[in-house]
Order: sequence, then structure tokens, then C-alpha cells
Amino acid sequence: MKKRLLTAIGSVCFAMFGFAQTSLPTSSGFPTTTLPTGWTSSGGFTYYSASGNPAPSAKFQATGDKLTIFFSGSPGTLTYDIIGNNTGGPWLGTFLTEESVDGITWTTLHTLTGLTATYATMTDMPNSASRYVRFNFSAKVSGNNVGVDNVNLTAGVSTAQQINVKQGTTTIVNGGTYTLSSPVSTMTPTTFTINNIGTVGTLNISGVTITGADAADYSVASSPSTVAPSGSASMVINFTPSVAGTRVAAINIANDDPTENPFIINMYGVGGTLATEPATQATGLAFTSVKSYRYSGSFTPAAPAPDGGYLILRRKGAAVTDMPVDGVVYQKGDVIGSSKVVGSNTATGFVPTNDVVANTQYYYAVYAYNGTGTYRNYNTTAPLTGSVTTSGSMQPATYYSATVNTADAAFVTELHNKINPHSIQFYSNYGPLMVSKFYARDTTAGQRVITCVYSGENKVYTEPFDWTGANYSREHTYCHSWMPTVNMVPDNSSLPEYNDYHMLTPTNQIQVNAMRSNYPLGEVAGAPIYTYLGCKVGNDIHGHKVFEPRDADKGDAARAMMYECITYTGVPYSGPANTDCVYSGAPATSWALPSYISSSIPYGQDQNVLKKWHYQDPPDDLEIARNDYVDSLQGNRNPFIDSIQYVCYIDFSTMTKIPVAIVPCNNSTTGINEVADNSDFMMIAPNPSDGNFMLTYKATKAQTVSMNLYDVMGRVVYSSETKLSIGYNPIEINISGLSKGIYTFVCVTPTGRKTEKLVIE
Repeated sequence: MKKRLLTAIGSVCFAMFGFAQTSLPTSSGFPTTTLPTGWTSSGGFTYYSASGNPAPSAKFQATGDKLTIFFSGSPGTLTYDIIGNNTGGPWLGTFLTEESVDGITWTTLHTLTGLTATYATMTDMPNSASRYVRFNFSAKVSGNNVGVDNVNLTAGVSTAQQINVKQGTTTIVNGGTYTLSSPVSTMTPTTFTINNIGTVGTLNISGVTITGADAADYSVASSPSTVAPSGSASMVINFTPSVAGTRVAAINIANDDPTENPFIINMYGVGGTLATEPATQATGLAFTSVKSYRYSGSFTPAAPAPDGGYLILRRKGAAVTDMPVDGVVYQKGDVIGSSKVVGSNTATGFVPTNDVVANTQYYYAVYAYNGTGTYRNYNTTAPLTGSVTTSGSMQPATYYSATVNTADAAFVTELHNKINPHSIQFYSNYGPLMVSKFYARDTTAGQRVITCVYSGENKVYTEPFDWTGANYSREHTYCHSWMPTVNMVPDNSSLPEYNDYHMLTPTNQIQVNAMRSNYPLGEVAGAPIYTYLGCKVGNDIHGHKVFEPRDADKGDAARAMMYECITYTGVPYSGPANTDCVYSGAPATSWALPSYISSSIPYGQDQNVLKKWHYQDPPDDLEIARNDYVDSLQGNRNPFIDSIQYVCYIDFSTMTKIPVAIVPCNNSTTGINEVADNSDFMMIAPNPSDGNFMLTYKATKAQTVSMNLYDVMGRVVYSSETKLSIGYNPIEINISGLSKGIYTFVCVTPTGRKTEKLVIE
């Protein structure tokens, strides 16, 4: 059934089709990932969000990365800014600017080596016969990339006659397409301006002819025979559609321009308000390279192929029942009912960037369409449909089992050795690799959206992602200032621990990340000091200032922090020690959770909070997909996403194995190192109690005891620390305001752990 046209269309409308060739002059400062008409990229070409003159700029990061400009008319001067980015030392590699007459055979304009770390402006002079210019990263050396910005190619100044055609103020390139409409059987004239941009020779036009399937619907009302140097003249074409729908023809202007004879204008006429509906749909929808975080789709084009393209809709978890509306142009990321637009172009292959996660079925519908703009006409009868289900975890079956065993005394070392060393993906590449290719989702108006992991804020932006402009940061879940290597000279920013994508997450900088600062993660008790959407800052039950992320990120944050501990524990390094943090008496190379962060934060990160969150918020499909994706980049995995029980065998305060582990360790009374031969003794009386009682601790040696009282939810409701003497130590405790119920008292000393139930009546 035909759809109601929502967009009002006048009797005559004009618009230009995009074409693969651009007129001169042409330029780009790369403010978005949408290249100008006639500009195409290939290879791993992407964008720098923080680099540029000014930012952003084009980024070439692999051998074979290319940026090509296809243009009409003789070129003038090519200028561009270029920089060499590397990991230290001189820039290595070879970068070429090239030109071509036909796009097949290329000649080098400029060979660039030894690029510097500041932008330099280059100038090249292409041959007047060239119609292509490209930038080519012909030889990359590991760690060296290239940034290109402010590319400008001017029009050449010709003394000989040279044709140029405009409709209004819009230049039409040779072989370009012009679109127009008129009511059926109604004549509509269109005036084109023919310019002679040569400064000496007269442009001679020997004739204008019309060819093509619907040539009879077009006629030449008038045309010039000559155009003076630097002059112009008018050509009028009449369009009288004989029937409704698409009416195509070609205007052939015979002239004596030595490089553009004939000059051809493809006419895409529409009789009435809509192009002709495509007769058939595409077929053979198939999916390949199906992973937990990405897949590719393709289909066989309709026969005959539509002149417009294909609208691809996707829906999660249910079949697509939504239909597009004629005359409406949809962009990638737009929503139609319950479906989202994955593509709207002539391509028959696609890689969706709309929230792809593990263990999820995605349904598709593909609609062929003809026409452009308000003339677009969709075939909504029996669209091509299909579905794909992303994989679950891509963890290899024997990834851990071959070398890691929780029963082994060396379990902590085994687990560490399994995931370290690994490949480094640098902090500066987090935007193009993690934001653009994983976190970001397409949304309306050709934009994208990313979610702040801590707060849940959705940030809409236009590619490329600009960290500064978006007020976002790459958050180190395990704080940078906590790292034992933080005082490395000049710094540790080139080391794996600083750049690890398993631990870096996108967050709002001012409202969230700056508020988290260097505080540990914890649970705010009572009224918070600061809130922003789902996260907050405040004091926990110990009176310690902590940062609490939104519930949906608590488990993710816990696993990211514990990952950092196990990955880098025991890795030797040379350089100044971190003099701010204390790691519970363990050496700094243990990468334990700090027990003392700084003089302004004289306490540490409670591992029991992390283990509690780890179980309360287990890995979801998004986190599983993220683990697999980062594994594809770094070659290692987060073991606490793959095996939720592993955390119970590790004391993250000392990075040692817990000999007698309690599994699951899903409350705050478990996960602490308990020594089996500990001969200390603890007793509470009276028990039951009203909150006032005597805790008697018999110690075998002088030591310090940490005392924590936990409720049934695993929350710490009382905490204290005192020094013990050898023998019996009576400790009077008065706790008011406790609700009736069963609590657990946990006393931890260097020799082990003692627990005792407490009943409050």
C-alpha cells in the first residue's frame, strides 16, 4: 500500500545530486568525518580529535592509508599542513602526495620524510591535465603516524578556452547530475550559465543535443554558439514530463575546450512529486564475521538496480515492521517507529555501528528507493528481511584452563602471566578505536551519542569525537595517581598501565571525572555532597569521602580496577617510587589496592566494596562485547569478566592468594586473607545485644586489629582499629541506632581473620 506523503512539494523543485567529482576550488579542514564531494578515503584513514591546525585533522595511521580528491577542471595550487606524530625520537616513514590524469597511473608530486612534531605548510603544483590528487602513507614505521590539515586545491588559471557550467550559484561538474521536477504535461524551463574561464581564447559551442531514455521530454530552448574570454552566456532547457515518475536524459554540449568536450549534464527529471518506485527489492541478505561486538552484512542488488539506493532498518529482538515514508530522506541513526536506520545509500554492504552487543538477535529490513530529496520513492512491498545473532563471549575454550588453576599456590602469578605482557594501544588512539568503533552509537541528524560510564549522561556529538569540545576524558578507573609508576621520568604515559583500554573509560570531565578526582570508589552513606545524574560523592559509613558510580557501572568499574591490579602486579620497573600511596605493607610492584592514597586522602580503596559490586552487577552483554573487542586490540582479556569467581581467590590489598577462599565472595565479610593456623580467639558478650557489648580478643602477639561490622547486605555499619597486646584484650563497643537483625563482626590482623555473628535485639 502506498504511503502518505508528509512533505509538501511545490509544483517545481530543484536540487543537486551528489557526485563523485568536485569542482575547483575545493578544500577541507576536516571538521567532521563527512568528506566533501569528490573526496574519498581508504585503508585505516581516520581523524585526529585533539590534533590539528586547529583540531581536528585527518589521520593516517597505516601503510596504504590514502585520501583522494577527484575534481573537474585544471588544478592550480595544492597547499596543506602536515605533521609527524611518533612515540619519541625522529619521525620515520614515507608519505607521498601524488597526482593522476585517470586515477589509475600515479605520479609523485612530493615525497615527505623526516616529518617534525609541529605542523608545516606544504605547497605543490599539480599538472594542468591532472584530475586526481591523493595523499598516500606509502611506508609506515611502527609508532609513527601522520596528520594532515587545511587541504586547499585552487582552480588553475587558463589562457585557453575552458568551459564551466552553473545553475544558479551551483557549479555542475562534467558528467554531473541535475535534478528537477514539473507537473505532468507542464513545461518548465531551466536556465544554465555557461562560463568561459579562459582569459584569452573564445569558447566555441558547436551544438547542444539531448540523448537518453526520456530525451523526448526535454528540448533546447536556446543555447549560445560562442562565449567570450572570462565571459558567460545562458542555455535554456525545457522539461515537459509526459508521464509521472522518473524521466532521465543527458544534455551534451559540444565545444572546443581541449579537455572537456563534450560537456555532459545528466538530467534527472521527475514528473509530478515522486520518482518512479523501484520495481524489485534486493535479495540474499547474509551476515559474515559475526562477533560479539561487530558483524558485517551484505545483499545482492535489486535487478534492475534502483537509481537512489537502499534504506536499511534494524530492530533489536523483534522483526522490523516499520516502513519509510515517501518524500522523506532518512539518515543513518534516524529512528522509524521501533527501528533504527543503519544505512541509506547505494552500498550493498554495511557494518552497523548502532549498539552492537553480545548474545543479541538483530532483525533487518532493506527497502529499495529511487530519487533524491523530496522526490524519494520507497518500495515498501515485501522488503528484503533477515536476522543475525551476535556471539556470546569469544573467550577461547582453553584460554585459562591450560595454565591457570585456582587450586595452585601460584594462582595469582599464573593469572597475571596469562594476560601480561600484551600489545599496547595508545591513549591518544582511544577516541578513534574505542569511542568511534565501540562506545558510540548513531543517532538522529547524522550525529552520534556516547554515554558517560559513571553518570549515565548521553552526549550527542558530530564525528570526529573531540574530547575537549565534548568536555570528556579517558578516565583511569584505577587512578593514575595510585600507580606505583606515576613518578617515572619523564612520565609513565607511554607504559602499558597508563594506556590499557580494559581500564580506560569515557566520562564527563568537569561534572564527573574531576569530582571523582583520586577518591576511592565506595558507597555514600546519608546525604551526598555532590550528585550528577547517576553518580555521587559523599562520605561512607567510616566518614571517608568516596565516589559512587551509577549502579549499572559498579560491577564494570570494580572489574576494571581489579584487572589493573592483576595485570601489572609484580612487573619490575625502575624510577622514583610513588611516595604518596601506601600499599598495605606490600611492595609497590605488587600493584595492590592502596590502603593510603595521600595526605589529603589518608585511607584507601576497600576491596570488599569492589567484590560486592562485582556480584551485584555481573558482566552484561555490553561488557562481554567490550572485553572481546579490547582483546582484539590488545591481545589479552579481563579474567574477572570471563570467570566471576576468580576475584574470590585474590586478596587485592596484598596481591596474594587467599588460601581458604570463600566462593562466592558476594558480601563484604569474604575475600580477606584468612590464615588456617591462626590461634587468636575472639568473643562477644552479651550476644544478643542492644548495641552495647564487650568484644574480647585474645592475641598471640602484639599487633593491630581492624574491626568491621557488616549487615546482611554486606554494608559496613561500624569500623574501628586498635592496637592489641599479647593475651586478652577487652574492647568496649557502643553502637547506637542499629536495626534489629543479624550482623557479622570481622577482625583482621596481619596473622589472619576472625569472624563472629552478632544479634541485635
